Amino acid sequence: MDPITLVGILIAIGTTMGAMIMGGIDPVGVFFSSPDSIILVIGGTIGATLASGTMEEATGFVGVTIKAVMPPKTPDAEATIQTILEFADRARRDGLLALEDSVQSLDDEFLQRGVQMAVDGTDPEVVREILETDIAATTDRHKVGQGFFNRCVAYAPGFGVAGTVIGLIDMLNNLNDPSSLGPAIGVAFATTLWGVFLANYLFSPLANRLKTSSTAEIAYKNMVLEGVISIQAGASPRTVADRLSAYIAPSSREALEGNKSA
Repeated sequence: MDPITLVGILIAIGTTMGAMIMGGIDPVGVFFSSPDSIILVIGGTIGATLASGTMEEATGFVGVTIKAVMPPKTPDAEATIQTILEFADRARRDGLLALEDSVQSLDDEFLQRGVQMAVDGTDPEVVREILETDIAATTDRHKVGQGFFNRCVAYAPGFGVAGTVIGLIDMLNNLNDPSSLGPAIGVAFATTLWGVFLANYLFSPLANRLKTSSTAEIAYKNMVLEGVISIQAGASPRTVADRLSAYIAPSSREALEGNKSA
């Protein structure tokens, strides 16, 4: 699990609460002064989000949330490049069939699939097409999860405003009791607060976390794709290393220098 998501959210909430306390405001009293406001914003946001999506999204809500908080670990790109370079060197010296036994021991399913197709003699264009289709399908699946939280970001403030309007209407209907106006206004605007809070402190960070994880995974798969095609083409380890080094940080590229044998 990458804890930075939870840490970031807790920092944002903590600093907000701290600022309120420093200003003499009771954050618990502000946020929980009106349970019906909480129900309206959370229930309305989730309901509208589900209504605007599909049954697949609805049933996968929990899984998407878990993935946002605890994203699957992307394989180590540097270690994968080392593996690809070893395969490229062996395939160049002994032929693609020499990789047959090593392919089965790979933990990376995407890399294993690509190298296996190369070993089986699949046409390079077909290999590229199949792997690119896999990458495109992965991207589409990721967009579904991101879309769920992005719609939550859009709906939450709206339901917050709706709750405020409802509260103000109720307040106007009770103008004959001046003593109730202050608390009523506080409750009304608490609903807006909840809408903004959920959108910016929870839903938006989770949506962007999914986007960040998706970007990393897609970049990794594109790197593997280029590696597989290079192995199949019989490229030298030096050429493969030069091609794949673009996918890793400059500070990590020096480690590849010793593997650029002719």
